[in-house]
Amino acid sequence: MDAFVPHSLPTVGDDLLRSRAGAPVAPVPVSVAWGDGIGPEIMRASLRVLVAAGAAIEIEPIEIGEAAARAGSAGGIGPEAWSSIRRTRVLYKAPIATPQGGGMKSVNVTLRKSLGMFANVRPCVSLAPFVASRAPQMDVVIVRENEEDLYAGIEHRQTGDVVQCLKLISRPGCERIVRYAFEYARACGRRKVSCFTKDNIMKLTDGLFHTVFDEIAAEYPDIESEHLIVDIGAARLATRPERFDVVVAPNLYGDILSDIAAEVSGSVGLAPSANVGHGAAMFEAVHGSAPDIAGRDVANPSGLLLAGVMMLTHVGQGRAAERVHNAWLRTIEDGIHTADVYREGTSARRVGTQDFAAEVIERLGQRPRSLAPAPAVSACKVPVKELTASDVASKTLRGIDVFLHWTGKSPDTLARSLAPHGPAGMRLDMISNRGVKVWPDGHAETACTDHWRCRYLFEPHIAGNGVVALQAAARLAQAGFDVVKLENLYDFDGRPGYSLGQGQ
Repeated sequence: MDAFVPHSLPTVGDDLLRSRAGAPVAPVPVSVAWGDGIGPEIMRASLRVLVAAGAAIEIEPIEIGEAAARAGSAGGIGPEAWSSIRRTRVLYKAPIATPQGGGMKSVNVTLRKSLGMFANVRPCVSLAPFVASRAPQMDVVIVRENEEDLYAGIEHRQTGDVVQCLKLISRPGCERIVRYAFEYARACGRRKVSCFTKDNIMKLTDGLFHTVFDEIAAEYPDIESEHLIVDIGAARLATRPERFDVVVAPNLYGDILSDIAAEVSGSVGLAPSANVGHGAAMFEAVHGSAPDIAGRDVANPSGLLLAGVMMLTHVGQGRAAERVHNAWLRTIEDGIHTADVYREGTSARRVGTQDFAAEVIERLGQRPRSLAPAPAVSACKVPVKELTASDVASKTLRGIDVFLHWTGKSPDTLARSLAPHGPAGMRLDMISNRGVKVWPDGHAETACTDHWRCRYLFEPHIAGNGVVALQAAARLAQAGFDVVKLENLYDFDGRPGYSLGQGQ
């Protein structure tokens, strides 16, 4: 394989770059990140195909990821890269390595959140019988919320035994992603949107997502809607994916569901991903950087190539997108496969990364014979709706949850120790441990750690006051208790805005 030289690629395609009226198409600036591991190989292959198909793009190479981090760029993204992305508003990105358990924060998460790319769109389509699939009829799009949920990355170690991760769900975040899912379904001729949450357990956070879904679904009577608890929903997606069309979910569930769907459809290595917001978009493969096979010319560039198809659609170059997609389908149909999907008896020839790109280029202008041809992607342009102002709820402070690091084992002992230090005008309502109420009327069998939640409620005749709440926590700290966290308990429009503490 010849040396990889990013700048050797042409910036504009050939005379295929023509509009319907015959006028030249101005090239669109695109920030291109070559990535880590197999990233440079599959990016080179993908760009070769896109340019050969007539993609009018002007490539701005940027460096993000491990190399940028080693060079001293915070979070793996340097000032020059930020400047390019903000200027082009379009990022075509090969996989970036994300350290597990430590090191720099995920570059993907940083990019998505910093640039407001709230919607992650991952189509998963079966290519049976040419690529082995557990679901030959599968054609599902996962629309994942991209900015909040547990991916906010707000974590703390609070005691010797306990760490926490905050799950943040906002009404604006829910509204943006749910409306995008319905707009996507309408623009792309989809029939149904399914919402997956776990609101039977997380009644406030996932409950908000479900509530917003139901509210917005009523505005789209032409599209069928349904809600499923995520565990049974994931099981059905894996075993009966033909019953789904568009699935919308909070961040963590959407991440997991999209990998399940991609694997069921054939291979995660084939799955593309688009990240879309009001002012910027990023296109990438679903899979990771696979450093174990880097430099061997065996990686499958399909996921990144199809992300390039989504990118061309986004910038209004639907004709080039359709050419690439149809040529890729024909290549798969002809049995020209990389090692990850190659099967004796089904595949015709096993090829490497760059040869696969060459085979796709050779088939530009052709259409698949058995598989469904690429949709008219130029028509599938999804509007990003602006949010409407939310009503302001009345808010009343009802009490506080004080979290203690306490190494004792008996909740009754803890309650007696707290009694002399109770704040004026407040009463100790309950004590829980890891979300399970252990006082009063706890169970001796409940396993307890060193992390205790002590709930104080204002007496009915006392008006809740934030200063009093802080003084209450301070009084416990002055008495020698290790206060690790304080949460105010509010009613909103007369309804509790906090879990009631019964435990699960």
